[in-house]
Order: sequence, then structure tokens, then C-alpha cells
Amino acid sequence: MATTLSSFALIPIIILVIIVNGGEARPSSSSNNRPKAFFVFGDSLVDSGNNNYLATTARADAPPYGIDYPTRRPTGRFSNGYNIPDLISQKIGSPESPLPYLSPELTGQRLLVGANFASAGIGILNDTGIQFVNIIRMYQQLEYFKEYQRRVGGLIGAEGAKNLVNQALVLITCGGNDFVNNYYLVPYSARSRQYPLPEYVKYLISEYEKLLQRLYDLGARRVLVTGTGPLGCVPAELAQRGRNGDCAADLQRAAALYNPQLERLLQELNRKLGRNVFIAVNTAQMHNNFVSNPSQFGFVTSKVACCGQGPYNGLGLCTPVSNLCPNRNLYAFWDAFHPSEKANRLIVEEIMTGSTTYMNPMNLSTILALDDTT
Repeated sequence: MATTLSSFALIPIIILVIIVNGGEARPSSSSNNRPKAFFVFGDSLVDSGNNNYLATTARADAPPYGIDYPTRRPTGRFSNGYNIPDLISQKIGSPESPLPYLSPELTGQRLLVGANFASAGIGILNDTGIQFVNIIRMYQQLEYFKEYQRRVGGLIGAEGAKNLVNQALVLITCGGNDFVNNYYLVPYSARSRQYPLPEYVKYLISEYEKLLQRLYDLGARRVLVTGTGPLGCVPAELAQRGRNGDCAADLQRAAALYNPQLERLLQELNRKLGRNVFIAVNTAQMHNNFVSNPSQFGFVTSKVACCGQGPYNGLGLCTPVSNLCPNRNLYAFWDAFHPSEKANRLIVEEIMTGSTTYMNPMNLSTILALDDTT
């Protein structure tokens, strides 16, 4: 499969990982009056501009990216406007979205809002996205999180930093690239020769467990963990692998194997920690709803990307010379792989208020209400 700049991430199943005040220290009264800090880890679905500071091709720093962002300029987000972290920030009452960790503006009191460590192109595995060269792999994102806590400790003390992290909301999204930009990147890839698909999925899950345990060890107690969505149904895969507009079967099989095993992993971590830690958020089902009945959600299509070229606007980069739809609200996909801002809004609304079909056993509004009373 040809590599494209857009092939950095895919629509997720989101798993909300939460420990309800599992004995951690409570913040001071002044901390209680401050909105939750918010930390973001992962790939291009949630990168808000870290890659702008890196020598990599995995960037969204040119028009028409950002065409519907308040500044009308590209920000490094792989979106026409806001991405999922932006919209969650608004829902939790944050004064602003967490800045990219590499941003020189992330200093002083702005550190207390949180930080975004995500980097387009990364995966669970260190060899995922090697073609993009300089990206912040997951182990390095977690090292930056450790460094961040030392920096915040210089502002509010070590105990204050610990409390801030314990009470924060965390989002981590990775996994899609381990299929698109690794296993299925080229025919007979190194990983596909090393593992049959079922064994590769098991390997990914075992490596993801290490990342999640490390994140917990670093103090994260409320974590949104994303898996993969319908990998074969995005415009890029329709253009390159699909037949007659049908989703690509091999990538759909990968998602069907991976996501249930991720949920089982989270349940096992629950048991290991001895408390109800993980809450599944079935964003993949939401996206399947878009694919099967886009008009129900106000979209004219879930097959054709707003920005791009070739079949389904699914080939190559989104650039100033690409086809560009006049109304982004009518498209489920902004580019060959990434949802439009409107699709992101629908996903976040379900995270906040969705039924147990999408948020099991409770939605984020319920969780925030519980936090406010404890």
C-alpha cells in the first residue's frame, strides 16, 4: 500500500479508563476550583501540533488544514477545525486545549491546564511509522510526561503535581497505525512475515498493556484509551483496497480481531488493580453508524473525503490544490483518514451523554458528576 501523509491514524473505539478516587491524595481547595488538567497521548487523531516542531513529513501545517478553526489557519491538527481533544477540553470546562508539549508557549500557569504529547504517525510499536523518521514514539511521550511532572513540581511542589496528575483526565489513542503504517504498509511487510494476523494482534495487545501500566505508574487515574475503528472503511482504504465501494476486508478483519482483545485486556487490568477501572466507549459502533447511514447524521457521504484527490478523494495528501468540498459539515471524513470536525463533535457528544450502547457502564457526564461529589 502506498504511504500517504494522511495515513497516521484511524477512527477509534474509545475506552474510558477511570479510577474513582482510588485512595489518591485529594487536591487542595484551590485545585478543586480549577478545571481538571487534561493530558493527551497518541497519534494524528489527537496531535495538536507537536509534529510542527519536528523534521518529519507527518505534518498538517499547510492549508486547507484548519480552514474551520477559529484562526482559519493550519495548527498541526489533522482536521478542518477542532479535534477530539479540543472538544473534550470544552466539555470539561478547561480554559483552553492543552498545548503541544513541544510548544515554547507551554510555560508557567499554562502548564496547569495539561499538555498534549501526541505525535502523528506513531503506533504502539516503536517500528510503526519509521518512514516518518522524527516522530515522538510512545515511550518518549511517556518520558515527556515524567519530565512534565518535574516541571509542574517546580511551580506547585511535588505533592501538588502528584495531585494534579491523579485528578486529571487523560486521553491515549494509538493502534491504527500499527496496521496501516506497519503490518499492511507494503505487501509482505516485515511484521506480516513475522506474524500471522491473529498472532500480531496478540503481540500488539501485550505491548499496549505495558504502555497502559506505565501510564498508570506515572499517576494517571482517568484515562481515555482508544483502539481502532472500522479500518477498512476510510476513504484511503476504499480507494486503495476496497472493491466497488465496499470496505477493505483485510483491514476490517484486523479491527474485528483487535478491538475485542483490547476490551478484554482492560477488564483484566481492572481485576489486577482490584477496582472498576475501565469503561468501554464504543466509538467504532458510532462510526459504523456513519458508514451505514450517513444521512441520519446529516452527512451526504461517509465514503468521499472532503479534501483530497483520486477515488473517494482518498489518494495522496490534502493540499492547497486538492479537491475541497464547500461545506465540511456534510462530510464524515475531512481527509483520507481523519474525521471532520462535525464527526468529532458527534463522537464527543456520545462520550459525554451516550447510552450504555456506547458508554458502558457510564458516560463521561456521570463520571464528572461523581468526581464533583467525592
